Amino acid sequence: MNFNIKNPDKNKPMKTAEWKTYRTRFLVKAKQLSCSLSFTDPLGRQHSGRKGDYLVESSDGILRIAPRQIFEDIYVSMDAPHEAAQDLIAATLSLPASRKQPQPSYARRATAPGAVAH
Repeated sequence: MNFNIKNPDKNKPMKTAEWKTYRTRFLVKAKQLSCSLSFTDPLGRQHSGRKGDYLVESSDGILRIAPRQIFEDIYVSMDAPHEAAQDLIAATLSLPASRKQPQPSYARRATAPGAVAH
């Protein structure tokens, strides 16, 4: 795809971050913008965003810009297994202590055949 991408601040080039995969109902790839960005897509639609917004690529390759607040409310990063593990550990540690399992009673122990119980 060929896009006419303009950076209004010529002195601050946008950082080249790796694409991250996010999920909601559908999987998308996205990059958080490090500066303002505007472009015209192949259908002639104008897109623009500010620092902190997200450049989103859908599974069919279409690019769009999503405002930060909306994007972060809707999408969950798939590239953060360490953070997910930390959340799971924190949730586990905050659970109430489980009850002790009952221990076998020596009085109820079955006696061997032919043995006399005392």
